[in-house]
Amino acid sequence: MAAAQASKAKTPAANTVSWRDAAPSAVVLVTGPEEYLGIRAMDRIRSQVRTVSPNVEVTKLNAGSYESGTLSMAVSPSLFDEAKLIEVEGLESMNDAFLADALAYLAQPENDVVVVLRHAGGVRGKKLLDTIKSSGWPVVDCQPLKKDAEKTAFVVAEFKAGSRRIDAEAVQALVNAVGASLSELAAACSQLISDSTTAVDAATVERYYGGRVEATAFKVADAAMAGNGPLALSSLRHALATGVDPVPLVAALAAKLRTLAKVAGAQGSSAHIARQLGMQPWLVEQAQRDVRRWTPEGLIRSIQVTAEADAQVKGLSRDPVYAVEHAVTVIATSARGR
Repeated sequence: MAAAQASKAKTPAANTVSWRDAAPSAVVLVTGPEEYLGIRAMDRIRSQVRTVSPNVEVTKLNAGSYESGTLSMAVSPSLFDEAKLIEVEGLESMNDAFLADALAYLAQPENDVVVVLRHAGGVRGKKLLDTIKSSGWPVVDCQPLKKDAEKTAFVVAEFKAGSRRIDAEAVQALVNAVGASLSELAAACSQLISDSTTAVDAATVERYYGGRVEATAFKVADAAMAGNGPLALSSLRHALATGVDPVPLVAALAAKLRTLAKVAGAQGSSAHIARQLGMQPWLVEQAQRDVRRWTPEGLIRSIQVTAEADAQVKGLSRDPVYAVEHAVTVIATSARGR
């Protein structure tokens, strides 16, 4: 099979590819703990092999329960000289028999055979992984998508692949709603792509998944500003668990505090203050009610801790989640100070 004879890269770094670019080769290593991406990568390779060789013989092995000699038998030419695809799962728990046979096979891979090896992480089998990488065989890296920006990019790419447009606001709404699980996020993308005939907007996402968005940045900020620490922290943790990035959470806190500080230092009626500050009258009236719960010292302390959190979530801290939690706690405590 021509695909199985893909030329090897010169350096290990050069042969690392995204799961979206996974392609058949005599040997392919799919590595990393993100199970969903690993499944997608292996599905993509299998689909490409079958496109070239519809009658390909597919053999599935498990490296943890492997019996000596099985790999050699699986890659041996068949009676009708059919192409072969060998998929090996569980390299992270491989036994010694598989390690020995796999190392021997790598020294001289068979023609017209694609061997895909799945390693979910850990140090087991490091010698085999190092051999694959140093030999230049393709390595598909499947790392978890932890950051909001990574999940956003994933959604955009899914819609592009499905030849559908999605608004930026809708992308963020979808990540907020189902971003805790990558498989659920992908399924949501697939459903919206299938059901929509025009560009997907935030209203569409709200109609499908709005019930799952139980904690937004401003809901967290409202609870903290009201002095309800337990609700603010539980809403914050839920927001983070569903994929909300710490940056907009801190931005919401800062926006609320800025409004409070402006109104606290202003004189006159709410209508006059609204005109003076360029704000909506109802927002001024709300801030005037809220400011009664605060001391000047508490407000200053809250503004300072929020400014510190803003810097930390933008790169100055290795633990941005703690920075947000600390700011929320200080704000909620300060709001009860009067």
